[in-house]
Amino acid sequence: MSSDPYQELGIHPNASAAEIKAAYRELVKRHHPDTGGDEEKMLSINAAWEILRDPQNRQAYDNSINNDCSIVQEAKERGIRNARASVAARAAKGRSAGEDDLLLRWLNTVYTPIDRLLGEVIKPFPSQIKALSADPYDDLLMQDFCNYLHKSRSHLNKVANLYRSMPIPNSLNGFGLSLYHCLSQIEDAISELERYTMGYVDNYLHDGQEMMRKAKQKRKLLHLERQKLQIQ
Repeated sequence: MSSDPYQELGIHPNASAAEIKAAYRELVKRHHPDTGGDEEKMLSINAAWEILRDPQNRQAYDNSINNDCSIVQEAKERGIRNARASVAARAAKGRSAGEDDLLLRWLNTVYTPIDRLLGEVIKPFPSQIKALSADPYDDLLMQDFCNYLHKSRSHLNKVANLYRSMPIPNSLNGFGLSLYHCLSQIEDAISELERYTMGYVDNYLHDGQEMMRKAKQKRKLLHLERQKLQIQ
């Protein structure tokens, strides 16, 4: 959203409460997703409304020089959360029972086992790196690390088969694409680490660690997105 909630709602800083409410309602009519509006724009409008609708929040904003005091930030986040919850509720309401069954089947038979396998690659990684760092040139330590990479490669092969086993439901295309990016990141990480074991080139080790770190973040985001789907 704009850093200025007044600008976001298109009103003067001296606008009355009634003028703020009227501006907000007019913007909702124009930008609500149900009428073809943009969802991100609606998030920004709601965030601005949460700041200006409450006299205390508005006063805190007006008094803050950098517009980043905690009460203002909290109001922004609350507005975004409320808007996203509304979007999720509309999406859930618009799905039929049959569509929910299809989504649930894909989540249970494709996503859930894939997530478990990716976890079996990501979770042991820090301890594997720590063990290897004691002496990368120790044959036993390197063999243990290679065994981890071999097992991880086996997991990724299963993941690839699972991902192809069932078409992604249309309403989950974005989620499925994020999942694909996550597993691709892990595949690239394992490839870099395998190159490291063949020549001890530190760049391969560093790149592999960074890719694995990003994959871990992507997996966490997927968990959050799964919770928002409102499908049991």
